[in-house]
Amino acid sequence: MRILAAMSGGVDSAVAAARAVEAGHDVVGVHLALSRAGGTLRTGSRGCCTIEDAMDARRAADRLGIPFYVWDFSERFRDDVIDDFVAEYRAGRTPNPCMRCNEKIKFAALLERAIELGFDAVCTGHYATLVDGPDGRELHRASDEAKDQSYVLGVLTAEQLAHTYFPLGSTPSKALVRAEAAARGLTVAQKPDSHDICFIPDGDTRGWLADRVGAQAGAIVDRSGAVVGSHEGAHAYTVGQRRGLKLGVPASDGKPRFVLEVRPVSNTVVVGPKEALATAEIAGERYTWAGRAPASDAFDCDVQIRAHAEPVPARAAFVGGALTVTPAVPFDGVAPGQTAVLYDGTRVIGQFTIDRTVSAVPVTA
Repeated sequence: MRILAAMSGGVDSAVAAARAVEAGHDVVGVHLALSRAGGTLRTGSRGCCTIEDAMDARRAADRLGIPFYVWDFSERFRDDVIDDFVAEYRAGRTPNPCMRCNEKIKFAALLERAIELGFDAVCTGHYATLVDGPDGRELHRASDEAKDQSYVLGVLTAEQLAHTYFPLGSTPSKALVRAEAAARGLTVAQKPDSHDICFIPDGDTRGWLADRVGAQAGAIVDRSGAVVGSHEGAHAYTVGQRRGLKLGVPASDGKPRFVLEVRPVSNTVVVGPKEALATAEIAGERYTWAGRAPASDAFDCDVQIRAHAEPVPARAAFVGGALTVTPAVPFDGVAPGQTAVLYDGTRVIGQFTIDRTVSAVPVTA
């Protein structure tokens, strides 16, 4: 096959590309430039798309003896990831920019161009497994549970999965990948993993958002609507947050309070007891299927609401056009804007963006 290897400059994508070459594929490496202003992205090991990362990717490609290119996707990244991130926070939701990057950039924009250029598939260093089932290609969890990235890949569609290649999915551990990189003479063998949001240079998400959303003072209220404090910008708060609330009125039971809801229209933050974070139901209208769609409008599944959360057994059903999920055990601290990924065992069924949540604790409690 003709393989386009997306090379971030990290050890995983370098080893994935090496395995594609070793498997006999015709491989070309590409690094995605996601910002035209280098200073707007993290430096060193904390990002995944800096000038330093591009140089690391080029050295790896040279070591593998494959052609290498840098493609400018900065405009698409700004429109589909950064602007979406700001819009979601402005609407009082908590987005996952890495999820959106996978959906809109790595497996939409990149894959579209790859197909146009005659490539058969895009190869990445994600830890997930592809299985050719009776109804087409299926996305499954990686063999290494600690590194499994099937959650952030839950946005992939059947068509995208048909042109995707994940060489690391069956590798038992990240340590083995690093050892393999060292044995292959790849200089990124011990490079630290990237983390945090790549387009926020100093890690100050609150300050970065304040510059773009605007900081407007407002009230912090309890579940009854009584004002218990004030804030300098609702965008700085997310469901489940405890620190930094600075409440002027203590709770009657003396227990700490947590953010339960952010209401952008009224610029209000709602707080309450920890037990009120228990969520009995989630729903969303923006959903996709990773392969075949469920055969029924109601089905049992496991649901994961964060990248490293434990999956929870649940019942999913379509109610009024929305995919609604009722967990067997309440979720803890779910925020609108998060992504819920549905599983059948190890297989990813699909995903949806959470638009609505229902607390398991009545307001009168």
